[in-house]
Amino acid sequence: MYRVRFHGRGGQGMKTASRILGSAFFRSGFEVQDAPRYGAERRGAPMFAYVRAARREIHERGVITRPDLVVVADDSLTASPAAGTTTGLDEHTVLLIASTETTRTWQDRLRHRGPTLALPIDPADSASLRFVGAACAAAAAQLVGVIAASDFEAALRDELAPLGEPAATQNLELGRATWRRFEPHAGLVREGPDAVASISERPDWIDLPFDAARIATPAIHGAATSVEVRTGLWRTLRPVIDEARCRHCTWICSTLCPDGAIEVRADGGPRIDLDHCKGCMVCMAVCPSHAIESIPEATADAHAPEELQP
Repeated sequence: MYRVRFHGRGGQGMKTASRILGSAFFRSGFEVQDAPRYGAERRGAPMFAYVRAARREIHERGVITRPDLVVVADDSLTASPAAGTTTGLDEHTVLLIASTETTRTWQDRLRHRGPTLALPIDPADSASLRFVGAACAAAAAQLVGVIAASDFEAALRDELAPLGEPAATQNLELGRATWRRFEPHAGLVREGPDAVASISERPDWIDLPFDAARIATPAIHGAATSVEVRTGLWRTLRPVIDEARCRHCTWICSTLCPDGAIEVRADGGPRIDLDHCKGCMVCMAVCPSHAIESIPEATADAHAPEELQP
């Protein structure tokens, strides 16, 4: 059985990528499962989706804990333990990371015992960012080596048809380019062994100590703890303020920011709290003077003013 796990952020198309891969497997004669798993269902929040494919009935259920292939669409997730990108990896697992960094860099950085590959992303090319889901699906389909190019292309068109012909065509072009790029690695992913569940002894009851509510209550109910959660790690786009165009009408951007991440400076101008800004770009949409623009997070530190850097 093939077990594939896609990791990304809300809005990057990982749910769609898993559906494309699952449909391509099905067209190639496989029984298939594919499903997404969300945390906070919003743009920028870490999420993952998984695909199982086998030539027989699939009885496994739930999250894939021993993947044969892991695809990461946003390399910043590798630094977040909560994202779980490396959970269950062993020397059998192929790890594919969409990144501006090279394959060698990720091999040295992660020290993964199995094959590690980079899917090149060009921050200056908006298509490679907007259609990263199609590229990830194409790379995964090529790496398993049992899906015909025609089946992959048909699956992509079927899944993206609701978006209209122009969007489907653009995704297909990037998918074809990625397919050709990974031809040397076709078949690198091998089927994993069947899971064997056996219970030699009947489980017994376990007595757990009872804690008072003040101790047992989850931290989320504690007062003033949300500031400790650096939700800025979810961001893929960073808002940047053009001070020359800003009219200091901060009652608009600061009020409409859904996370209260825009503060008002002493001079009346806005300051963005990048530790907690998720990059939803509501501020850019509502700014009447168009003084807020977006910069890809991967290159933002090199281009943004010093005061905007985290």
